Amino acid sequence: MMRTILLLGCLLAALNFGAVLHAQEPPALRPWPANPWYWSVNDQPVLLLGGSDDDNLFQWSEQALIAQLDRLAAAGGNYIRNTMSDRRIEGFEIYPYARRPDGRYDLNRWNDEYWQRFERLLRETARRNIVVQIEVWDRFDFTDHTSEKHWQAHPYNPANNVNYTASQSGLAVLYPDHPGLNRQPFFFTTPHQRHNRTLLAYQQRFVDKLLEHSLGYDHVLYCIDNETNGEAAWAHYWADYIRKRARQRDREVQVTEMWGAWRLTAAEHRHTFDYPELFAYVELSQNTHNRGDRQWEELSVARAYLGGRPRPMNTVKVYGADGSDFGRTDQVGVERFWIQLFGGSAAVRFHRPDAGLGLGDLAVASLRAARKLNERVPLWSVQPANGLLADREANEAYLVADGRGSYGLYFPAGGAVRVDLRAAAGDLTLQWIDISSGEWAGQQSISGGRAVAITAPGPGSWAATIVRQP
Repeated sequence: MMRTILLLGCLLAALNFGAVLHAQEPPALRPWPANPWYWSVNDQPVLLLGGSDDDNLFQWSEQALIAQLDRLAAAGGNYIRNTMSDRRIEGFEIYPYARRPDGRYDLNRWNDEYWQRFERLLRETARRNIVVQIEVWDRFDFTDHTSEKHWQAHPYNPANNVNYTASQSGLAVLYPDHPGLNRQPFFFTTPHQRHNRTLLAYQQRFVDKLLEHSLGYDHVLYCIDNETNGEAAWAHYWADYIRKRARQRDREVQVTEMWGAWRLTAAEHRHTFDYPELFAYVELSQNTHNRGDRQWEELSVARAYLGGRPRPMNTVKVYGADGSDFGRTDQVGVERFWIQLFGGSAAVRFHRPDAGLGLGDLAVASLRAARKLNERVPLWSVQPANGLLADREANEAYLVADGRGSYGLYFPAGGAVRVDLRAAAGDLTLQWIDISSGEWAGQQSISGGRAVAITAPGPGSWAATIVRQP
């Protein structure tokens, strides 16, 4: 009965998901006060699950965008990534600035179409109760490292605009190095760095325009960069800037930074971990370059480190797909998604192809399966509990439990383990979910109060819920 009431509460909250906030009301999207490891909408817990076939969906045509969002919503998804990226990869991408007849850009004039596309994304996601995690800057937009030479065409390049010269801006016309080498002065403009007033003014203008649109909605999260290894001063400046601008409009926003280090113990992650007053959540996507037990262990370390001030741990990019350089099989992508989920991540999204599974059939099946599991065993009510497993081989199984009689179990590729069910005496129902299809796959009765041997129904990927019988 209580679970039914909770689900009804979540549904009612979702009906007003896209409403603009009033200053006297609690923010619609924020860490859940009852369990700040997870998100809430109007103070009701919500699990964010997603996938998409691109990282900057706002650039898509209206028809393609709506089809993508409808497919996501039908699968139970409610979470996308949207970089404000404008680099021309597919050919339909456009820049935010107006272009003159002579081919140069004017950074004081907007390209209205760019911002109309952004507004459309915000409007259509609000209608479908889909949370948008925005990345303000993407370092790969400002480099000539790839064959596309994105910086060569960019409006911020002094060769391409009428607003400043190379000497005035401190920007060169060519940056051939990988952005990880941090040789692009674009990311050193803030007062505690090089204080490049000329360029900073245009950066502020861009962020102000972004917020002019996004602050009218209450389903938006903010991330400063894509997988940066830049200076902490840059991230801290923009997080503070966005929060201040929001407060001027009586809004509370949730901001973070995404660091590039695969190991969550790396020092750069502490630039967000150690500043909860500035960063309301943490971004752990790069952990999905790891796999299996290593991935799980890194999550455990991060969770322990954040334990004094718990915050949502988001994973907006899950790597891995057939042919990908970041986990070369679809199986790896599925595994990484479920390990992040069971390891305590509050938001998990499949990365775009071919780095991830996007919103392909396997991703859709996992979203449906995860939503089924969460209906029976809400993940905000349990904790990672691999310590209750015995006879487990490496990467064989993962467990969550609430300590009172509810469990979630995940087998990446079949297997058999013993599960300590001593906290759940009496009759229990074990129900299987076939992750490859996203469908329920049979149930059985088991007796709790002891360790129980559980074997997956087959060699594929399986999840199971274990709950007390009514």
